[in-house]
Amino acid sequence: MTRTVMRYVNHTIRHAPEGGATYEAFCASGCDETSGPQDNQNAVQDWCLRHTGRTGHDLFRRVVTDHARVTRDA
Repeated sequence: MTRTVMRYVNHTIRHAPEGGATYEAFCASGCDETSGPQDNQNAVQDWCLRHTGRTGHDLFRRVVTDHARVTRDA
């Protein structure tokens, strides 16, 4: 007969800085324009500002993608 021992182990998930982050904005005012993926958040914000100035569109969907690392708590 085999016995199974089950234990609960706490884990933590955090941003992994070595993985970086990617930022992107999408116009949500009816056109299909995007900033494209950028490594710099300020570049995406500048794109939104320029797009608004050019088109008058003022609503954007912003997406941030990062890498996460899970570690077992001590």
